[in-house]
Parts: sequence; structure tokens; C-alpha cells
Amino acid sequence: QVQLVESGGGLVQPGGSLRLSCTASGFTLDYKPIGWFRQAPGKEREGVACMDSVDTSTYSTASIEGRFTISRDSGENTVYLQMNNLEPVDTAVYYCATGQYCSGYGSVVDNLFWGQGTQVTVSS
Repeated sequence: QVQLVESGGGLVQPGGSLRLSCTASGFTLDYKPIGWFRQAPGKEREGVACMDSVDTSTYSTASIEGRFTISRDSGENTVYLQMNNLEPVDTAVYYCATGQYCSGYGSVVDNLFWGQGTQVTVSS
């Protein structure tokens, strides 16, 4: 079965860290542009980070770039999003998706294939 499965979300206090995983089955993530998105309640889905086919990464904002890191593990066929110094505004459902290329603003675009999402809640 061809799918992306996210995991690693949960409840964390402000200032804490989480590592999200996006594992592919039925296909390889090697050399495939992939991104992380998030959707907060009442807001549109937004790109957070993207890694292109040669593992160059881009992020949506300077604040995100200073706290989040996208990485790829070919052996595990998994892409990670390490999130540090989390803030309440980071609360959202986080999704991974493969696509055709990274936009340069932290989003992968064109022919998106989505995972089901994982909830991240930052609260004291």
C-alpha cells in the first residue's frame, strides 16, 4: 500500500521539543521533494519546511528556520521534522507531503501526496 504515515505528535509545554516522523511505504523517499505543512484551528494549511531532491532544505519563516530542522533518513525511508523551543502558536495538525519541487518558501508544490497528519499541542 502506497502511503505516508506521520507520527511523533503530542502535548508539550512551551519551550519543549518534539520530533515528527513521516515514513513512506510502497515507494522510496530517496531524491523526492518532501515538505511539512501545518494547519491550526480556523486557519489555512501552511508550508513549514521543505527538502528537495538533493536534500537542500528551506523554511517558511526565519523563526521556523531557527527552531525547526527537516532531515531525511534513507535507511528508514523516513523524513523528520525536529521542532525545538516550541511555542503555543505552533499548535496545529502537522502533515507531510511529497511533491514536484520546493517553492523556496518552505512549501513543496505540485502533485502533492499527503499523509494523514499528527496533532501537536503546545500548552502549559
